[in-house]
Order: sequence, then structure tokens, then C-alpha cells
Amino acid sequence: MGLSVRLGVLLVIAGLGTASRLPAQLPFYTDDTEVTQLGRVHFEFFNEIDALQSAQFPSLRQNTTNFKINAGLPHHLELDFDFPYISIDRASGSQSPSGVGDVDMGIKWKFHQAQPGSRLPSLAATLYIEFPTGDPRKQLGSGVTDYWLNFILQKPFTDKTRLNLNLGVVFAGNTSTGDVGIRTTRGQVYTSGLSVLHDFNSRLSLGGEVYAGVAHNDQLGRAQLQGMLGGQYNLKSGLALTFGFIVGTYTASPHLGGQIGFTMDFPDLWRRAEKSHNSSP
Repeated sequence: MGLSVRLGVLLVIAGLGTASRLPAQLPFYTDDTEVTQLGRVHFEFFNEIDALQSAQFPSLRQNTTNFKINAGLPHHLELDFDFPYISIDRASGSQSPSGVGDVDMGIKWKFHQAQPGSRLPSLAATLYIEFPTGDPRKQLGSGVTDYWLNFILQKPFTDKTRLNLNLGVVFAGNTSTGDVGIRTTRGQVYTSGLSVLHDFNSRLSLGGEVYAGVAHNDQLGRAQLQGMLGGQYNLKSGLALTFGFIVGTYTASPHLGGQIGFTMDFPDLWRRAEKSHNSSP
């Protein structure tokens, strides 16, 4: 998928969205506790370009384009679907592969909302299953099915500042996306993320995060530690631009990276479809 095609998709879709203000989650990998409202469909797109660690040679750079769709379900549940497209740039003399990565589906449950005056934060959990749709011979996929459970805590300091904490475990599989992430075919991988975000005004939110992962057996994978500074700018109701700068250490993280994307809502699509169906003769 060329850059012109990606930008074309972005511009066409960006003209369609209308809804309420979006929660700040992208560009950060640390998830928050919010779920898509019942009956709504939420769409996220980002393109990330990473300069890889020297230990990844002959791989030099990786370009990851990701499409994500969230659908709001009853009982504070959310259904997720992720579709990545990966391009790996390698040194002269080595093939530079590109293609679809491993797609995943997940369910998110927000089981507690923080109340004013209470010390108990908002709480949520996600369960993802990632399918081996990417070609492992080209390092576009892991070749195994991943099962990933993640617990999420969100604590507001003020009306404009909040902290998100993630603790997760990959029961089987790994966290790799192309040449970025921890590779392992057996054994658990433990992940964690911490982000702090601040709303400067109704349009601009900025923040930072630290994200890490480690396999329980050093022979099964590689450590991952990276930080990101980034934010979200609301262009109009229901449409926001996201941006981030990444720096990492250890082989499983990019050396340097940048991310740009957008988020948007399609309000009440299911209800409209149901209404149209019910009004049909």
C-alpha cells in the first residue's frame, strides 16, 4: 500500500465523521478505561515509521499502518477489530517485504466508573486474540495465535489531568508487529504501560507514556522499553488528529519513531440501520 493510497484513504474517511468529542487514547499504546458508546462505531487510523535498533540489521526501518474499528455494546462492553499493514525496509541486498500483518479481535469491559470523592479509580479489562494472518517467513506475522489479557486503571487527578496504568500478560504467542515487539512462540510475556495526559483546552490534549514488556524466559524473547510524547488535536466534533514521537531501548523497541493518525466516530449507525429496517414496508 503506497503512501498516496494511505493518504487518500485517510482524507476520504476523514470527511465522513461527526460525533461528540473523542477520548484521548491514540497515539499512546497505554489504553484507557473508556469504551465506545452503545450503538456507535469508532474508527482509528495511524501510520508509524520506526528506525529500528542496530541489532535488527539488515532490517533498518519499519512502516506500520493500522486500521482499528470499535463498536459499542450493551453492559459497558466494546468489540474491537485491528488490521495492520507492514512494510520493512532492509539493507541493500536483502528483500524488503510488505503485506498484511496479524489481525486481531478483542473485547473490552469497563466494570467500574470512578465516583467523585472516591479513591477507587475507573477499572476495565481487555481480552485480545490475534490470528496468524501475516507471513512469518517475511517477518510480517508471528505464525502463532496470541492470547492477550490486559487490566486497565484510570485515575483522574483533576478534571483535566488523568493517569492510565496497564498491566497485561500474553498467555500464548508474542507482542511482535513485524520487527517491533517481543517474539516468542511459547511461554508468557508480561506487559505494562503508564501514561499521563492533560487537556490544555477543549481541542488540545498532550501527554507522555512509558511502555515495557518482557518474556518470563530470556531465551524466549527480547525485552521492550520505550517512551512516547504525543497528543490529540480535535479538528471538529468527532474528528481528531493524533501525533507522537517515540524513543526506545532494547531490541524489541524502535530506536526512534514517529506516529500520525486520526480518530473519529460514526454516531448511532446501528440505530439508524434498525430504524430504516423497521420503517421499510
